Amino acid sequence: MNFKPKVKAPLDEVIEKTNFIIKQYNLNTICFSSKCPNISECFSRGVATFMILGNICTKNCRFCNVTSAKPLPVDKEEPLKIAEAVKYLNLDYVVITSPDRDDLDDYGSSQFVKVIEEITKTNPNIKIEALTPSFEGDLNSLQNLVNSNAYKLAHNIETTENLHKHLKPKSDYKLSLDVLEFYSKYKLTKSSIIVGFGESIKDLKATFKDLVNAGVKQLTIGQYLQPSPKHTKVVKYYSDEEFKELELIAKEYGLNAVSGKLVRSSYYADKL
Repeated sequence: MNFKPKVKAPLDEVIEKTNFIIKQYNLNTICFSSKCPNISECFSRGVATFMILGNICTKNCRFCNVTSAKPLPVDKEEPLKIAEAVKYLNLDYVVITSPDRDDLDDYGSSQFVKVIEEITKTNPNIKIEALTPSFEGDLNSLQNLVNSNAYKLAHNIETTENLHKHLKPKSDYKLSLDVLEFYSKYKLTKSSIIVGFGESIKDLKATFKDLVNAGVKQLTIGQYLQPSPKHTKVVKYYSDEEFKELELIAKEYGLNAVSGKLVRSSYYADKL
């Protein structure tokens, strides 16, 4: 039987405190922007995901709830504001991500580095994971991240090769693998897959193999939940047993994987 989860993130004191500081500094978190169901659990463990470079994406993936339009100018004060917010919230592990910013010369990579540098100035013991777009494969942009103080580098493959072009018409499956392979030569590397688009087990196994060959060590697997009627429809809701099976298969390929209905790309980012 297919199970359709209905989840509303609880607004506890931790979320209220975080929401207050985010509004005060005019920051974005993927936790709030994507309506993540694990928001309370992660915040209570001292983990948060900040989305830099605004909340408008230059790409238009058919499953993503981030707005696609002309982005706003880069906020030069953003690195300092995020560093202050991280210190105020006493976070132990931070994920820094962004929408695609193909309008920028360096695709936003220098802003990643500036944010990471500012955080480590005031929080030298914190671990930072950079979850980046592909930067269109620009080597200088990728090298910026490799040379940063990021503890872990991540880039989400999102789906299987046969569905990639339909779901991500402005992206490229092989390019994503190339980005991950470049990262893996220098840093611990992670990726993420969303299921429920109609992919087969055979398709997923092929993707697991591709990720391993690209040097990826960690993987999250989660259920796609349609954000609105205009987005791609869910083809299949996986059961708990099926998610467990996917996790075991991924581990057999050599991936440190976590899999479940409510798992998202930054889920247990500090524990993997």
